[in-house]
Amino acid sequence: MAISTDRLMRRLILGSTAALPRGLRVAARYRWLLSLQLAQARRSDCAVVRHPKTGGTWLRVLITRLYAAKYGLPSQRVVRTDELNNLDGRVPVFLSSSGYLSWERGWGDIVATDPVLREKKLLLLARHPGDIIVSWYIQFTKRTSAFKREMMLAEMQDPIDRETIDRWDYIRHPEIGLPHVIDYYNYWHANAARLPHALVVRYEDLRSDTAAQCERIGAFLGEDFSPAHIDDAVDFASFDKLREKEQSGYFDNRSLTLRNPGDPDTLKVRRGKVGGYRDDLAPEQVAWVDEQIETRLASAYGYGGGSEPVRKLAAS
Repeated sequence: MAISTDRLMRRLILGSTAALPRGLRVAARYRWLLSLQLAQARRSDCAVVRHPKTGGTWLRVLITRLYAAKYGLPSQRVVRTDELNNLDGRVPVFLSSSGYLSWERGWGDIVATDPVLREKKLLLLARHPGDIIVSWYIQFTKRTSAFKREMMLAEMQDPIDRETIDRWDYIRHPEIGLPHVIDYYNYWHANAARLPHALVVRYEDLRSDTAAQCERIGAFLGEDFSPAHIDDAVDFASFDKLREKEQSGYFDNRSLTLRNPGDPDTLKVRRGKVGGYRDDLAPEQVAWVDEQIETRLASAYGYGGGSEPVRKLAAS
């Protein structure tokens, strides 16, 4: 099994602070987890930054399988940090992070200005904010761990109750809803543009031509994945097969553990549809979402405010 020293340290931090009063617990976890994240970033070769519900787990499965196929490594533990590097030193050390939320807030500013971190590779995964926010409502109310919720809510001026908040109120909430998602991507647009080794990949492009995007990611990482490696990874991480693996307990990661077999919304691999928010929301709600994205989101992502290709954010 691929063991991660970073995961063990994270568990130690959470376990050692569990009995503290809430205020002390949140403060201690914020400080120590941020310190751990920055230490991980400095040891890493590439940071994979993604907002929740952008397809980050799928991307990590693809990356894991590409290296597993190339070097004959197991695929049950999806890479988040140093798991595969501990098995084979030829595999980079990764850092998978939301890069902004909870204890990670402000991380992008540090990365963009720290002389060491500036030279690291940054892979930013983007997705249409409308699709993110609908899925994130389900994630936050049904899957997000208690410690993450506690830390996120502690930072909010207007905390929410996940048991009672409805989807539309969640979507419009300025600190966790669509306005926040737009701010997040604008924030990372500014930070990625200041880094010499940054690549932006859109979820929609990854869905429409997974093989081509895997080849692009491989080139960015400096890897010569063969067509056979890429075909294997694409097949392994196909939506139907990934859902089957989650339901059968194939993966060792808690994030891919089946929570409630009777509720399909609790699946990590839920739907993955491009533009699905238009089916989930009423027409007037869709119009509000589209207007927010069109007027407020950086145009470079290609989702609103123009049609400038997202690749212009990436260093060649």
